[in-house]
Parts: sequence; structure tokens; C-alpha cells
Amino acid sequence: MLEPYRIEGRGAAEISASIERAVGTGELQPGQPLPPLRELAAELGVNPNTVASAYRTLRERGVIETAGRRGSRVRSAPATTGRDLPPREVPTGVRDLSSGNPDPALLPSLERAFADAAARGDREPVLYGEVAVEPELARWARAALDADGVPDGPVAVTSGSLDAVERVLAAHLRPGDTVAVEDPGWGRTLDLVPALGLRTVPVGVDDDGPLAEDVRRALSAGARALIVTDRAQNPTGAAVGEDRARELRAVLRAYPETLLIEDDHGSGIVDLPLHPLAGTTTRNWAFVRSVAKAYGPDLRLAVLTGDPVTLDRVRGRQRLGPGWVSRIVQRAVVRLWTDGAVDPAAVAAAYGHRRDLLIGALARRGVEAHGRSGMNVWVPVPDETSVVAAVQHAGWAVAPGARYRLSAPPGVRITVSTLTEADSGPLADAVAAALGPRPGPARSYV
Repeated sequence: MLEPYRIEGRGAAEISASIERAVGTGELQPGQPLPPLRELAAELGVNPNTVASAYRTLRERGVIETAGRRGSRVRSAPATTGRDLPPREVPTGVRDLSSGNPDPALLPSLERAFADAAARGDREPVLYGEVAVEPELARWARAALDADGVPDGPVAVTSGSLDAVERVLAAHLRPGDTVAVEDPGWGRTLDLVPALGLRTVPVGVDDDGPLAEDVRRALSAGARALIVTDRAQNPTGAAVGEDRARELRAVLRAYPETLLIEDDHGSGIVDLPLHPLAGTTTRNWAFVRSVAKAYGPDLRLAVLTGDPVTLDRVRGRQRLGPGWVSRIVQRAVVRLWTDGAVDPAAVAAAYGHRRDLLIGALARRGVEAHGRSGMNVWVPVPDETSVVAAVQHAGWAVAPGARYRLSAPPGVRITVSTLTEADSGPLADAVAAALGPRPGPARSYV
């Protein structure tokens, strides 16, 4: 039995509430195992079906996970509102390359854009009942989507990419449905899907994006949705190339009922062409672009398009909840776009140069690394804990890959957004030393 916390309750709702309360307060820690179903039932003096119902409720809420014979345990990032996990502290004197943040020096100034948007808000206040999307933003966004070959569709605005992904999943799926996700993939997505009561099935990734055969296997096994990162995939830097896009479209055409969600994570910071999958593949699809990486994470704005049914459902639910994303923020983003506040080619070149510096330095030391686009480099390692500790001891903080993996081999993510030419050699030395001798063939992260 768990100590010191004692699970209580006679009904399924009471038992699940007792466990969720303990997770929220920290009395039950992420990863901590829960009692076997029959053991807890005997201790509480209830029918095992009652405990099974409580555990099922917690799984659907994203609080716990079940791994077959290994039993149930608190999720590594449980969906609780009572407690935020503290940020990982980087010791004084250690360079932080673990955050995944853009380089502040490459972000535009927001002062003029917001001053103009606020002044217009004074002249033309936005009141209840007005349109949710700034017309000029919709025009600019749609023109950019058209230029990149994204199929025609309505435009909505959400509070970032994850908000869009959550709304699209909720518009079509029910608890217990399965979603195919990239592995390695964005850690927040890997947490969000089970928090919605959905199941994840991993799809391998290489430098060109999701592996077509893995996608086929997931969909043939019953996955109802697929989430794909088109460019600057986090954490591997993968980007869907033309040939891979053709392969994935062929797979999706065989499963037209699949809900396809594409996240153009690298919009505004990559110079690789976009190869969207939507259009002639599945009936329901969504494509989302955030301004976070190019213009600043705190703007909390993403543009969403998709098929009319999906967008109608998303906008309808949004109207019943928050209503809209601030039109002042939308107008500020339009001003940033029209002023050319960000030069995407220059930003892409800067991040590309920094990736190349590190990947080249690692290659000269016999270390495999991946980073085709974006601001992150993925390094396969035999043991994440020891490598992260050794590299930190040498003065560099990198992110352990466990945060981004389901069943993929271990690795570490290095954010190169603020890396300089003088940094690349010492950092590569630290990583190579942490890995030690590397006999045998090169490793792969798929």
C-alpha cells in the first residue's frame, strides 16, 4: 500500500477524487505506482469493479496511465490543476541549452505594433457579438497558406498551436480513441493526448518526418487521428520532404476517415519548402501555424484552417467558451506582418548556421546528431541520465529525451538558438566525453 498517502472512498467517484487530490497536492508523485486493483479493492472493502471504474476515470482525465502487467501509475506529467511542476533549475554558471526557446535577439520589438493596436482599440472598441477573427489577419494568413499550397478552408484563431490541436481532437474524437503521434515528438502533445482521455500509438520519425510504414501500421490498427509536424519538428528538427509527403499522402488516401492534424512548427524560422499532406487525402483535416517561434511565445496566437466541418465545430465550441482571441493581439500581429518585422530568411539562416556548427563539430568527434530544420539538435545516446549529468558538469544544460519519447531509443535535445561559433567546439567536446568510446555502427533515433 502507498505510504504515507492513504487512498480513501467507497464509490468510484470518491476513490478517483482521492487519488486526483493527492496528485494535485504532490502527495502522489509523477511516476509513482498505484496499488493493484484487487489489492486496493480489498483494503477499501469495495468491489474490484468499483476500483476499475475509478482508475478508468483517472486514465480518461490524463492523471494516471496503465501499462499492462506493470499496473497503473501516476503519469509523468499528470493533468492536474492543483500543482504545476517546478521548472528544472539550471545551476549557476551552467549554460542553458535545454529550454527550446527562440533567441530573444531574433524576435521583433512589439512596442510599436501593440501601441498602434491599442490606439485603434480606443477608436474602435471590440464589443461582444463582433467577428472573432480580424478580417485583415484572415486575409494575410490565407494568402500565406495559399502560397504554400495549403488547401482552401475557413480561418480561425486560437491561443497557440496546442490550443488548436486540443480543440480539433475534441471536435472529432471520444475518450478511448487512439491518436498516432510522432516518436520522438513534442512533449506537450504526448501529454495532451492522454489528458483528453485518448490513447497514443507511436510513429517513428527520421530526418524526413514520420515513417510511412509506421503510419500505415497505426492506422490499420485503428488509430483515428494522426498528428504530423511539417517542419522544425521538436525535438529532432525533422522536416517532411517531397518524397516523404508523397508516401504519407498515399497511406492517408487508404484511410480517408482519419483526422489529420498538421502543425507547421517551423513557420517563419525555416527556409525549407512546405509539403502539406491535406487536401486529397482525408475528409477531416486541420492545419495550424503559431507565431510563437518567430514573433514571441507570449503572443499566444495561432492561425488554424481545415475542412468546413472541423472548423465549424472548433469555432462553435470556442464561441461558447473564451469567445475569441483578443483582437488587439490579432491587430498587433497583423502590424508585425505588414511591417516585415521578421525576415524569415535571415532567421532561418541564423538558426541553420548554429545547427550546422554543432552537428559538424559533433561529427568531427564521431558523434551522430540530427537537426534538419528549426532550433533543436537531437543526439542519440545510450543513457540519458548519465549524459545529461556529465554534460551539465562540463557547464552545459541539455534536455533528456525521455520528455519527448514513447518507445523510441534514448537521446538528448540541445537547443541551439543562442549557440555561438565559440560554443560549438567546447559543447561538442562535452557531449563526446559524456558518451565515451562508441564502438560499432552509428545509432539511429528511429
